[in-house]
Amino acid sequence: MATTHTTRMLIIGSGPAGLSAAIYGARAGMKPIVVQGLQPGGQLTITTDVENYPGFRDVIQGPWLMQEMQAQAEHVGTRILWDTITSVDISGWPFRAIGDSGDIYEGETLVIATGAQAKWLGVPGEAEFGGKGVSACATCDGFFYRGKKVVVIGGGNTAVEEALYLTNHSQDVTLIHRRDSLRAERILQDRLFAHPNITVMWNKAVDHFVGDLGGAGLTAVALVDTVTCERSQVVTDGAFVAIGHAPAVELFKGKLPLDDAGYLKVEPGTPKTQVPGVFACGDVMDHVYRQAVTAAGTGCMAALDAERFLAEREFAVASHAEPVV
Repeated sequence: MATTHTTRMLIIGSGPAGLSAAIYGARAGMKPIVVQGLQPGGQLTITTDVENYPGFRDVIQGPWLMQEMQAQAEHVGTRILWDTITSVDISGWPFRAIGDSGDIYEGETLVIATGAQAKWLGVPGEAEFGGKGVSACATCDGFFYRGKKVVVIGGGNTAVEEALYLTNHSQDVTLIHRRDSLRAERILQDRLFAHPNITVMWNKAVDHFVGDLGGAGLTAVALVDTVTCERSQVVTDGAFVAIGHAPAVELFKGKLPLDDAGYLKVEPGTPKTQVPGVFACGDVMDHVYRQAVTAAGTGCMAALDAERFLAEREFAVASHAEPVV
């Protein structure tokens, strides 16, 4: 039988943004509910070594970090529920969401922390070598390839930015693109072509990834020429798939505005969406930084703004003024 869950702060998503919002919300007495979604813990649960999250001098594991965040959120009073939201109604107050289980979730405030997923090529070896030479985040994993040979796959802004960033760690960066021209902005292309440590391979598509799963990990990328169909391999220590990210905004299309990149639009410098009381944080609204620490920061901001929203609304009701919503 379906159950209705009510809370002062409903959070959809359980990555660093959602759980940080939960921690701050719980400490403010809002008794938040987190609906975990399809990937509890977010992208960090499929990340192995994490070396850039503040507070840890040694390398930590992504799944462990998310377990600790969840435990902290629960410790301070968050309810974490295993369900996937299938529809939302933000046209009235309280906000309402329905889960795949049939349960109903009602929140006086709503925090959207559904994240974004890297787009993958879908070729053999890509999943198998994930964390063993294949990555979708140079900022996250580039440090592990200091002084090594790396390749970046893609032709848009993401790929060019990743290639340029990797030159901080590697003197041998190859950009692999399936066409004979890039889609990236001209200023980025100019920087790329001018860099002495970057080589571009044109008209090459990735056929599969090559390596030793039980030993060295990724050792090469197998390619097919998109013009001549000639096959070749490029030897590499690491491959970064950089063909973009897809924000998880399906629930909110037509209900909240999106920016030009397809991410939820927020008031600049805040997590506030167009609907008062509805906040967006983490990768679902950030196509620039996409880091665990920045996601956690915006989750904190969402909780603080949610607390202020409720306080202002309660004051308006108590003083018989026009309510915020």
